[in-house]
Amino acid sequence: MDRKKQKKSKKLFVDGSISPRFIADSIGKHQKKTGIGAHQIFLGQIRADNIEDKTVQAIHFTAYTEMAEEKYYEIQEEIFESYNLTCMHVYHSLGTVKAGEINLFVFVSSKHRNDATEACRNLVERIKNDLPVWGREIFEDSDYQWKVNR
Repeated sequence: MDRKKQKKSKKLFVDGSISPRFIADSIGKHQKKTGIGAHQIFLGQIRADNIEDKTVQAIHFTAYTEMAEEKYYEIQEEIFESYNLTCMHVYHSLGTVKAGEINLFVFVSSKHRNDATEACRNLVERIKNDLPVWGREIFEDSDYQWKVNR
């Protein structure tokens, strides 16, 4: 499939957490793609961090979605140009995601493990550093603060 067509049909953001069933189904769809020799998956999970004697219960994600999607597609093209990948899938949560739930699912496939591994690592770093997505940590007392990447 032409990546330009693939771009338009792919959805970067999902409402709420990313379910284990969605992840399993995504992986299962690749069984018939017999030219793939490696998959690399990254799952971002909400931690119940303790910050100043308060425990994070959830993170509420917001984004400048139009700009984030444009930037993501630029990153996607750069990753495809840099690594010999078969496919790439990225899903990021918007809205409230509770501690223990998945908020980021990155799934790349290639003929060989080195391309899949390096591409996934690079892609996650670019997503975390370059996309206009923000998280507000929500504590057990309903207080909140903007998330600082640690």
